[in-house]
Amino acid sequence: MRDLVAMLDVLVTVLRTATLTLLVLGAALAALAWGVRTRRIQPFGTAARFVRRSVDPLLAPLDRRLPRLGVSAAAIPWWGVLAILVTGAGALFVIGFVRDVLVSVYFASNAGARGLVSLAVRGTFGVLQLALLVRVILSWTGGSWSAAGRLAHRCTEWFLGPLRQALPSAGQLDLSPLIAWFLLSLLEGAVLRLL
Repeated sequence: MRDLVAMLDVLVTVLRTATLTLLVLGAALAALAWGVRTRRIQPFGTAARFVRRSVDPLLAPLDRRLPRLGVSAAAIPWWGVLAILVTGAGALFVIGFVRDVLVSVYFASNAGARGLVSLAVRGTFGVLQLALLVRVILSWTGGSWSAAGRLAHRCTEWFLGPLRQALPSAGQLDLSPLIAWFLLSLLEGAVLRLL
């Protein structure tokens, strides 16, 4: 188990370095591509030919999709940098999450039944908080009725609905997910103290 955790630690370190390197390189290439697309760099010079030959093929998937969403062609290279950032951060999050779960399971199994119950409580509250976070983010992006949105709704509506009715209205701002997050944190701490 320790070898697996050590391997995941090394993988996280390598992935952090690779993500940072790709971000710096991507930002430099995005600046070049942006300069060519906005005509700040001579369109027939060496830099422009390099961008058209090497950078534009990397941006082709974004060039096909983003203009339909209203993104200007000049901004697409910066969206590429954002894609690198989100992909790297997502990979780091997933690997870190797997590592943390493995460490938690290892320590909980060594602590006996009390440790396993504590792990189950933390996992349950973690799933509820993750469902709250997914629900809020999908409400901002319009994906509330996607499969993930429906699942998050089913996981959280049993306590968000009554909480929403009990809270005073704050205009269009719904504070119930934020208050539910803090109440879940307090309840988790109370339950863990009882164990």
